[in-house]
Amino acid sequence: MAPQLTLAQDPAADEVLSQNPLALLIGMVLDQQFPMERAFAGPALLADRIGEITAEKIADYDHDELVAAFTGPPALHRYPKSMAERVQAVCRAIVEDYGGDVTRIWTEAADGRDVFQRLNALPGWGKMKAQIFTALLGKQLGLDAEGWREAAGSYGDEGSRRSIADVVDKTTLAEVRDFKQAQKKAAKEKAAAKD
Repeated sequence: MAPQLTLAQDPAADEVLSQNPLALLIGMVLDQQFPMERAFAGPALLADRIGEITAEKIADYDHDELVAAFTGPPALHRYPKSMAERVQAVCRAIVEDYGGDVTRIWTEAADGRDVFQRLNALPGWGKMKAQIFTALLGKQLGLDAEGWREAAGSYGDEGSRRSIADVVDKTTLAEVRDFKQAQKKAAKEKAAAKD
């Protein structure tokens, strides 16, 4: 039985994330310049609009129709067209590299570093996104690949409140949001001090 995630803070959306690993990965793609819980609610909205979410289906989906599904209303993201294209590119890579089975990214990996490298190789993914998703797999989905915490960097730290990987309820969501706001404030202060 899949663990019950609470990333979207909405029972129906979280059920989609808990039952469909590709939906969870798509939520991670959308978690950029957009509120975390809304990003992770996006896959449920997408499923409402196009039906079951599979890598093959999205990879082959008509471009304009997929953009329309992302545009809504409501939109799945602040930048629906570019995010539709990014999600489609990721799904095409999953079909090509993993036979359409997103879980092979982590279930067939040699160790935590390999999980991170496979995620980092996805179109539009970078180091931070790959580290956060590695931490999410380890902290909430039972990933036991050796070295996953090290591969996740500070996002893998026990008891941290740095990212979506640490969100298990409304309280931890608020703590992660506070951490991110403090980081932004510190970065602004550092930039201002240089001027």
